[in-house]
Amino acid sequence: MSEQVGFVTMAGQRATSKAPEVGVGMLGYAFMGKAHTNAFKKLPYIVYPPPAIPRLVAIAGRNEEAVKEAASRYGYEGYYTDWRQMLDDDRIQLFDNGGPNYAHAEPCIAAAQKGKHILCEKPLARNAQEAKAMLDAVNQAGVKAMVGFNYRFVPAVRLAYEMIKNGELGEIYHFRAVYLQEWITDPEFPYIWRLDKELAGSGALGDLGAHIIDLGRHLIGEVKSVMAMTRTFIPERNDPETGQRRKVEVDDAFEAVVEFENGAVGTLEASRFATGRKNHQVFEINGSKGSIRFNLERLNELEVYRTDAPKHTQGFTDVLVTESYHPFWSNWWPHGHIIGWEHTFVHEIAHLLDCIVNDKDIAPYGATFEDGYRNAVICDAILQSAEEGKRVEVTF
Repeated sequence: MSEQVGFVTMAGQRATSKAPEVGVGMLGYAFMGKAHTNAFKKLPYIVYPPPAIPRLVAIAGRNEEAVKEAASRYGYEGYYTDWRQMLDDDRIQLFDNGGPNYAHAEPCIAAAQKGKHILCEKPLARNAQEAKAMLDAVNQAGVKAMVGFNYRFVPAVRLAYEMIKNGELGEIYHFRAVYLQEWITDPEFPYIWRLDKELAGSGALGDLGAHIIDLGRHLIGEVKSVMAMTRTFIPERNDPETGQRRKVEVDDAFEAVVEFENGAVGTLEASRFATGRKNHQVFEINGSKGSIRFNLERLNELEVYRTDAPKHTQGFTDVLVTESYHPFWSNWWPHGHIIGWEHTFVHEIAHLLDCIVNDKDIAPYGATFEDGYRNAVICDAILQSAEEGKRVEVTF
């Protein structure tokens, strides 16, 4: 990290607040690379004073023309076509891995060995064995490492977390969660890396299910056992590179019944074949004193039910989580002026930078590589249960 530096505000004035500068090296310029870069650029203006000033040093990708264009468009100082060369850049202190699943392990392990702090997109790895190697690498290096489970940083989800930890729901009985999309329902949708087990690890399970598994662990506690089934609805698709039909090796959908160590029970469902559903993530938690329900497509709201409410008005109440006393909102707008999906990354990255420059723990608010590893163990157990047709005890 460099010395304390100021920065220019959105109004074009130099800010008086100073913060350490953290050099960022980004792997990937598509979906997650764009989302993370947007957060890095917005952070100093929204989170004020910022814990650190991100310096966009370099971005890496295999396609030189595309990564060069991305570097220019996003505002990076330079680019690399080889992430290994980027990790040799001494200006970089934070390695942000926004690449596909198959490009998580090797670059993150190499980054840790070079002493870089790490933000890695979810799922952490394609399987538990790979995730364990990544966990061991960051532990040995002593760097800060976080997995990009950004839904932990939705204000309404953080409020739910605080309510549960404060005992407002009492003893927790149920956690039920779904994450539904429809983007591969068309039989003519081509074969892509996300449908290749070697490259992706799993299908809807790792893509969508990893998020709700993480929320279950974050909000409720550790998973003890799983009983699951998976389904692949379209077994073959056309490979545009070869023109041949290829077998789809991963799940299009999964459903699981889970048992938590604290006695709560849960159901998990994820599908990329939920016709009509765009990005439908919903969870509901029932306890002895009340319940909460969250819908990602209405992410500024949290439905709350309290057993101690007056009987004549008892029912689920829709709480608009936009007050200055709500989580994260002191940095945003007047109440009622909502935020969006992309702003969860601002909260996520602000937390990571705070942990880096002030030597704070990533946990419990952020997802550590230990969380990513345990998530991968649960995903493997779900696949094992589906294959064997029986309940599987989860062991870490």
